[in-house]
Amino acid sequence: MMAVSVRGLYFVITLFLGSFFGSIFMLGPVLPLMLLSPAWYRWISDRIVATWLTLPVSLLELVFGVKVVITGDGFIPGERSVIIMNHRTRLDWMFLWCCLLRYSYLRLEKICLKAALKAVPGFGWAMQVACFVFIERRWEADKKHMEDMLDYFCDIREPLQLLLFPEGTDLTENTRVKSDAFAVQNSLPKFEYVLHPRTTGFTFIVDRLRKGDNLDAVHDITVAYPKNIPQTERHLILGLFPREIHFHVRRYPVASLPTSSSELESWCRNRWAEKEARLRDFYTGQPRGFDRDGVARVPPCKSELRVALIKAASLMYWSSFIALCFTGLWLWAPFRLYFLVMVGVYITQQKVVGGLELLELACHRYWKSLVVDKGEKDEILDGKMQ
Repeated sequence: MMAVSVRGLYFVITLFLGSFFGSIFMLGPVLPLMLLSPAWYRWISDRIVATWLTLPVSLLELVFGVKVVITGDGFIPGERSVIIMNHRTRLDWMFLWCCLLRYSYLRLEKICLKAALKAVPGFGWAMQVACFVFIERRWEADKKHMEDMLDYFCDIREPLQLLLFPEGTDLTENTRVKSDAFAVQNSLPKFEYVLHPRTTGFTFIVDRLRKGDNLDAVHDITVAYPKNIPQTERHLILGLFPREIHFHVRRYPVASLPTSSSELESWCRNRWAEKEARLRDFYTGQPRGFDRDGVARVPPCKSELRVALIKAASLMYWSSFIALCFTGLWLWAPFRLYFLVMVGVYITQQKVVGGLELLELACHRYWKSLVVDKGEKDEILDGKMQ
């Protein structure tokens, strides 16, 4: 049996404490703003959450020496997009932040993920405040919620980059067997390096954002691990960090996408067939890489010096912040009282409302209804005066 790694425990515990204390002492004071102005609450909380998203990047690259290689089209900084990526491990979403820190803005990212994760203390609380899109994996239940979330983002005009894993789960021997059965049932080729994508959610998201004029492009990202593959969180606890992470980015402007849902589904399946070929070449070629020269066609929006400074500042800030939180809990009674109250707030709202992102949607609908009612009254008054 493999021993637990001190480095792995340090990584996991640091991320947990950062999200736990950050939810309480950094995001907690902002929560009342949700009741008054959901749009401003979203603007501020996105930027606070983004500071935490730099922490895994700094730990992976500065502390554990993970090498990140990015090739392909890159991003246009600040653009609104749907990001689709193969789901090689359960940790791909976190590793992607290494790419987005260089090529985009972390404050823009939202993730479609399992609803069960919202109940996890710390991580789940922060994801609720970040307004991630939680799904039950039952389309009948998910469609209305996804529609409400996407319409909200369109209403407040806050740009977003929504990460979606069309495969629905990570690649394992068990999930590959299920994907092969799906392929046989639908007369599709069997894949070795990816799973067949489920396209319903993808086409719905693209159509909804396009109708809301809140989509500039789709970014198709292929991720690969040339030296070792940390499949689950357990591998990190054991200290089995990836030595290299490779991302290949293809950017498709929204104008180039098919307009009908059926054609968009075929478009998505074609991208996955390309991923299969690209990954086969990656893992069978030498040296392993998407581009043998290892060069991105579009330069990042941040210099490596700026990225290095962000990572160093993040590591220093969060290490100091965690230490100060423990000190405050140990020495100051009001600090402990606030801590207990906020823990109670997060737990209670989860049971009563179902999540802070749902409360945020309710507040937005309330304020929007007031605006609509006022507009209708003004129209009636104008009609009477005429």
